[in-house]
Amino acid sequence: MESPMSLPAWLFYGLIGLLALLTALVIYLVLGIRQSIDRKRTLELKYQELETKFNEIQLDNLDSRLNPHLFKNILNSVQSHAYQTYFALDKLSNVLDYILYDSRKKFVTPKQEVEFALNLIEINKIKLSPLFDLKVKLKINENEPLYHQHMLAPFISTDLIENAFKYADLQSHEAFISIVFEFNDNTFGLTVANKISAKSPIKKEKGGFGNHSLEQRLKIIYNDHFKFERFTEDNVYIAQLKIDLLEYKAKVLAAGR
Repeated sequence: MESPMSLPAWLFYGLIGLLALLTALVIYLVLGIRQSIDRKRTLELKYQELETKFNEIQLDNLDSRLNPHLFKNILNSVQSHAYQTYFALDKLSNVLDYILYDSRKKFVTPKQEVEFALNLIEINKIKLSPLFDLKVKLKINENEPLYHQHMLAPFISTDLIENAFKYADLQSHEAFISIVFEFNDNTFGLTVANKISAKSPIKKEKGGFGNHSLEQRLKIIYNDHFKFERFTEDNVYIAQLKIDLLEYKAKVLAAGR
């Protein structure tokens, strides 16, 4: 038997070269496979990360839209079933703005108070029949400077309006509510009249200021520069309020000197 050394030199070295080439090829393939596996794992991890982020973004977008969409759908549903209710909700939004922002100041403008009162009336109209006789009139000179100045205590008209809807006879064919806003000669005026109901109104645990408290408030703020009258004629209750803002302003300016 021939030993390896007895093989021709060219064949021996050829086998050695082939073995080295095969070894290098195997090593290259193993390294390539490992790199491919590593790249695959890296890509899979990146894909999972991107998928997670995409799901989070989708969820965030869904959460951010859920409540507004839900609220809008509710409003649309209300609107489709009863436009009057939707209209009242819009007025309620204005009333809440007045309560949360404007009324936090010591004084509001007569214009702001009148707009608030008109929204309040629209909300109260929900309880009325479409045939109910509700009259609202504006006798206002908006060109007078004091109409746009902060001279009026907020909610000054609330109790007179709420009392009219509370005590009015809403069932009688003769029933009515009349509300007149005035602003002339720098004087704010509000007259509210209603047919008195024979039935006792439902008592509320919490209510407004009340006429007595309203008069006390007027005295504290406007001293003797207002007039507040309440009387009954032919089963009709009438409340009249007038505030001379020009005299009140003159008093404030004099006190500031």
